[in-house]
Amino acid sequence: MVVNPQPHASQPVRGRVKGWSVDQQDLGQHISRQFDEDLSALRHRVLHMGGMVEAQVERSLRALSDGDQALAAQVCADDRKINRMEVVLDEECRRILALRQPAASDLRLVVATLKTVTDLERIGDEAQKISEAAARLSEIDRVGPVFDRLHALGRQVTSMVSDVLDAFARLDARHAISIARLDSGVDAQHRMIHDDATASMMEVPAAVPSLLDAMWASRSLERIGDHVHNVCEYVVFMVYGKDVRHSQLGDLDVALATDRDDDDSGLDGTLSDPRPSPLPTV
Repeated sequence: MVVNPQPHASQPVRGRVKGWSVDQQDLGQHISRQFDEDLSALRHRVLHMGGMVEAQVERSLRALSDGDQALAAQVCADDRKINRMEVVLDEECRRILALRQPAASDLRLVVATLKTVTDLERIGDEAQKISEAAARLSEIDRVGPVFDRLHALGRQVTSMVSDVLDAFARLDARHAISIARLDSGVDAQHRMIHDDATASMMEVPAAVPSLLDAMWASRSLERIGDHVHNVCEYVVFMVYGKDVRHSQLGDLDVALATDRDDDDSGLDGTLSDPRPSPLPTV
């Protein structure tokens, strides 16, 4: 009787799949490569959604400053596209979790992506609220200290949205921390707008409706700053594996420098993958 020799430990174990000889090592590499491609595609889609949200914020503020009713209406209509993208990305994250069962930094990436998508969708909702206020304000003169402060706040918040998307694309945790620190300034400006508007209402009662809309727009900008702050925290979580919610920002640099997670697989904060060209809209 001829006994088939057992494969040497150093030799690859081969199987048969639909008549083809498959090297298990090659199969594992293929699965790993496909997983990497899934994660890369997921990040690109998130950044594409982020680009759409950033454009929504910019257009809502332009509609506010120019009194452009048509542009304000377009922002409100386009919010449905962002809502659909949120659903698609949520489903993609759940698929990856179910089929790939990621661990360590890959799991952090998927979990943080789920949270980021939610905050991006809410930024889009706030942009819609600003556009609704812009449509109501389109028939009046938008000058004075309240509206000057409002436009300055809008420029700062728009810059924060753009910067946090860059930090997410490059997984740059330290840049994310620097962006998060700006949120306190946004809160302070919102309070000043609220106080100025309240004082103006007492002096000019006829201006109450327009000043209320300015206050609502300011509130939406303050909320956008909060959502940007949240995304900054998710970037830190992806890179370092640390949940920094409710932490003092002044303590983060020291904590992250001395207690970095060791199970990373390439999330070193130095990725040079900027936001890709837009994917087809959903």
